[in-house]
Amino acid sequence: MAKRTLTGTSLDTLVSLAKRRGFVFQSSEIYGGLSSVWDYGPVGVELKRNVKDVWWKSMVRERDDVVGMDASILMHPDIWVASGHVDSFSDPLVECQECNRRFRQDQLDSEACPNCGGAFGEPRQFNLMFKTFLGPVEDSSATVYLRPETAQAIFVNFENVQTTSRKKIPFGIAQLGKSFRNEITPGNFTFRTREFEQMELEFFCEPGTDEEWHDYWMNFSMDWFKKYGIRGEKLLLRNHEADELPHYSKASADVEYQFPWGWGELETISNRTDFDLKAHAEKSGKDLSYFDDQKKERYVPFVVEPSMGADRSALAFLADAYDEEGEGKEMRVVLRFHPDIAPFQVAVLPLSKKDTLSPTAKRVHDLLRPHFNTQYDDTQSIGRRYRRQDEIGTPLCVTVDFDTLDDDSVTIRNRDTMEQIRIPIENLESAIRDLLNQMRADAQG
Repeated sequence: MAKRTLTGTSLDTLVSLAKRRGFVFQSSEIYGGLSSVWDYGPVGVELKRNVKDVWWKSMVRERDDVVGMDASILMHPDIWVASGHVDSFSDPLVECQECNRRFRQDQLDSEACPNCGGAFGEPRQFNLMFKTFLGPVEDSSATVYLRPETAQAIFVNFENVQTTSRKKIPFGIAQLGKSFRNEITPGNFTFRTREFEQMELEFFCEPGTDEEWHDYWMNFSMDWFKKYGIRGEKLLLRNHEADELPHYSKASADVEYQFPWGWGELETISNRTDFDLKAHAEKSGKDLSYFDDQKKERYVPFVVEPSMGADRSALAFLADAYDEEGEGKEMRVVLRFHPDIAPFQVAVLPLSKKDTLSPTAKRVHDLLRPHFNTQYDDTQSIGRRYRRQDEIGTPLCVTVDFDTLDDDSVTIRNRDTMEQIRIPIENLESAIRDLLNQMRADAQG
C-alpha cells in the first residue's frame, strides 16, 4: 500500500466527506435532525457492514472455540437488576444555572460552564438506560429497557448455548447488535451516540486461567486492528487504573485510536471474573455453573470480554484511511482502506456513456459482481470518476474503452499507485484477486 502523506486530518473534513460521498447522514435531517443519531448512506453501510463481517469472520468463523448468537433487544427487566444496571449504570449530571446546558461532571475541566461560564447546580446521578413499556398498559409492571449492552443476553443464555453447541471450557460466545444509551453529552460525530452497534465476545474460562486469557485477547485485539490497516503508531493499549474499573471487572484495558480530537476508546477488554453468571444465578434461581468432565469438578466460569463499537471502529478506519496527494487543483483525496474494509472492491467504468460501450461494460460488471463487491459508474468524465472512487476508497477500477471492442481486454487502475495494466476479460477475475491479495499483504506490512 502506498505510503500515506498525512498523519491525520480534521473532524470537519471527515464529516464533510462522509456526507458528500454517501457515508453518513444526519438522522431526520429534513426535519432539522435528531441530536447524535446518524444514518449510514449507500457507501457507509457497506463500510460498516465490512467492519462487522471481518470481525465476525475473525472471531467466529475462523475459530473452533467461539460460537455466535443473536439475542432480542428487549429482555426481562430483572436482567438489568441482577447486572447492576438499574442501580449503578449512571453518570454524574450537572446543569448550568444560567444557560441550562447539561454536562457529565466527570468530563468537565473546570467548575464553570464551558458554554457560558455560569455556575452549576448540585450534581445528580443520571441513569443511561432508555425505558419503555411492554404491552398496552404503561405502568411499572410493564417497564422494560432498550438494552444498553449485548453482553447480558450472552450470560443468561450461557447454559443454552453451551448445551446445544457442546462446547467445552474454554470457549466464547460472540454477538453483534444494537445497543442504546441515553448519553448526557454524546458527540464527535459517530464516536459517541445514543444508538449504536456493539461487537462483543464473552470468553468463558476456568478460574485461575483468566489473567492468561485477558493477556491473549488484549494482544489479539491490537493485532486485529493492525491486520485490517490501522497504523500501529495511531493505536495504544491503555490499562485502566483501579478507580476506573467497573464493579464487575478485575482488570480492564482499552484499545485506543488517535482521532482528530485526541485518543478515544475503540475496544475494552475486561476480566469480568464470575460476577455476571453468579449474579444471574442468584437472581433467577438457575444454576449457571459448569461441570468439567476431565477434572470431575463443578465451577462457575470466569469471563474475559473484548467489547468493540462497530460505529466508532468504522470511524477509525475512515479517519486512518484518509489521505491527500498533491496541491491545489491537482490535489487527490484518497481513502487507503484495506481491501476487506473498503466499501467497494472494484468499480467498472465505461470510458463513455455511448451505447457502443455500455453492453460490454455491463457484461464485465455482471462477470465480476458475484465475486467482488462492485460498483458501476458511467456519469461524468473518466477523470472525475477515478477521483470519486478514490474518495470512497475503491482499491481497483476497471475501465472499458473502445479498444475493448476489438481486443476484449480492459484496463485495471490501482488506487494507491495509479498504475494501469491491460488484462484480457477472460483473465480479469484472477487478476483482480491477485491484486487485492497483494494490497492485503501491503496493508499489513
